[in-house]
Amino acid sequence: MDNRTVIAVVLSFLIIVGYQFLFPAPQTPAPEQKQAVQKKAEETPPAAAPGPVAETVAADEKEVTVENDLYKAVFTSRGGTVKSWTVKRYKDKAGKDVVLLRKPGVVPAVGMGTDTTFDLARENFTVKGSDLTLNSKNKVGTLVFEYAREGKSVRRTYSFDADTYKVDLTDEVIGFSDYWITLGSDLGIFENDPSVHVGQTVLVGTDLSELKAKDLKEPKAFKENLKWIAQEDKYFFSALVPASPIEEAKALLVHDSPVIAIRAKSGKNAFHLYVGPKEQDRLAALNIGLEHIINYGFFSIIARPLFWALKFFYSFLGNYGWAIILITIVTRIPFIPLLNKSQKSMKKLQEIQPRMNEIKEKYKKDPQKMQKEMMDLYKKHKVSPLGGCLPMLLQIPVFFALYKVLLISIELRGAPFMLWITDLSAPDTLIGHIPAMIPLIGGFALGPLPLLMGATMFIQQKMTPSSMDPTQAKMMLMMPVIFTFMFLNFASGLVLYWLVNNILGIIQQYFVNKSISAEQAG
Repeated sequence: MDNRTVIAVVLSFLIIVGYQFLFPAPQTPAPEQKQAVQKKAEETPPAAAPGPVAETVAADEKEVTVENDLYKAVFTSRGGTVKSWTVKRYKDKAGKDVVLLRKPGVVPAVGMGTDTTFDLARENFTVKGSDLTLNSKNKVGTLVFEYAREGKSVRRTYSFDADTYKVDLTDEVIGFSDYWITLGSDLGIFENDPSVHVGQTVLVGTDLSELKAKDLKEPKAFKENLKWIAQEDKYFFSALVPASPIEEAKALLVHDSPVIAIRAKSGKNAFHLYVGPKEQDRLAALNIGLEHIINYGFFSIIARPLFWALKFFYSFLGNYGWAIILITIVTRIPFIPLLNKSQKSMKKLQEIQPRMNEIKEKYKKDPQKMQKEMMDLYKKHKVSPLGGCLPMLLQIPVFFALYKVLLISIELRGAPFMLWITDLSAPDTLIGHIPAMIPLIGGFALGPLPLLMGATMFIQQKMTPSSMDPTQAKMMLMMPVIFTFMFLNFASGLVLYWLVNNILGIIQQYFVNKSISAEQAG
C-alpha cells in the first residue's frame, strides 16, 4: 500500500501539471458586461469630426507620439497603425522599460484591409493631430487618421486617457462591404516563456481558446457571441474588444506569422484597444471582460480565492513573501485535525507491521485470503491504510492552485522577499547575487531555499511513523532529493510555501509523537 501511495502522489503530480497545460479551464465572464459595453458605446459621442473624407494624396510617412504615465506609443500615418509601444511601470532584466512592440512586424499592429492581406495598412493616411502628452492637467486627447480614394474612405479615431492603458478606437468606413482589423504580428508580446501560453487568444461566450501557430495551418474562424481577441504572453497582452456586434474573428498565418483579426461591416465600428500588463484589478475595473485573459487553469476555483487572499495579506504586510507565509498557515489550519488523525493512524500501522508481514507471508499464495485477513486486522485496530496519503492528496489542489497564481500573476513579478530573494516569481538560483553554491547543467544553481525545503522534507519524513519495509524506506529517503531538484525551476514563492508547510508539519509531528508517547506511557 505504501508503494501505491508514492506512485499515486507522483502520478497525480504529473497528471495535474499536464492537464493544466493541455486543457486550460474556460473562463466565465460576467453576464452584464456585454450590456455595460454597449451602453458605454452608446453614451460615448463620436470623436471624429463629421463630413466627407478628402481624397488622400501621396505623402511622406508621419509619426505621432502619445504618452501618459503608463505607456509611450508611436503611431504612424502608414495605415493609421501602431509603430511601437512601451510600458513604463515594468522593467526588463536590464532595468529598461518593457517594450510590447519594438517595430512593426510582418503585419502592422491595428492594421486594416479589405481582406486578410490587410492592404490598407500599407496606404498612407492623412493625420489630424500632433504629439500628445497626457497628465493630470491634460487628461484626454485624440488622433484622427483619414484615407479616401475612388469613392472609398476610412476615418480612424483614437481616443486616449491619462490614467489607463485602454484606448478607444472608432472606424468610420464607407464604400467597402466589410473590412478586417488585426492586432498585427507582435503587439502585446514581450517574451516567449515555454511554461505558459504565448500567442493568440479568443473569448467566444464562455469559451477561452488559446491558439498556437502550429494549429493555424488552416485558418480558424470564430463567429457569434465574440467577446474579444488578444495576443498574450506570461504577463502582458494586447486585445481588441468590439463595442458593437461584428461579423467574425479569424486566426491565421500571414507569411508564416500568426495573426488574429476581426471582420466588421462597413459603417461605424467602435473598439477598445488594450496594450499593457495583466493586472487583475485594473482589468476588472475596465468592465469589458479582459480580466478573463488571466487563466488559472484547472484549479481556478481555488486559485482565485488564493490570489485575493494574497492581495489582502499584502495590503497590510507590504511584502508578498510574508503574505505567502501567512496564507500557508491559514490554508493548513483546516487540515490540522485530519493530519493529526492521519499521523496517529500511521503510528498504529507501524505497530501492527509485524502482524501484517506475518499475514503476507502466510497467505502469499492466496491473495484473496490475504486481503481479507489484512482488512480484518485494519478493522480490529481501527486504522486505514490510506490514512497516511489522504492529507497529502487533499493538499495537492492547493499546491497547484498557488503554483499557478505565482506563475502568472504579474503582481508578483519582481516582488522581493528578503535578503537575496528579489523576485518571488523567479527560481532561487542566487545568480547575480553571490557565487552559486552548486552549479548545475543549464546554468541553474541550488540556492538556499530549495536546499532548506529538501532538508525540512527529509526531517519531516524521518519524524513520521512508517509501516514500510526497509527497502521501501530507503527508496522514500530519495524523495526529498527528487523534490529538491524538481523545485529548482519553480518560483521561489512556491518553494517558500512548501518550506513553511514542511516546518509547520515538523512542529505538528513533534507534538503528535509526544502525545502518542504519553498515551503509551500511561
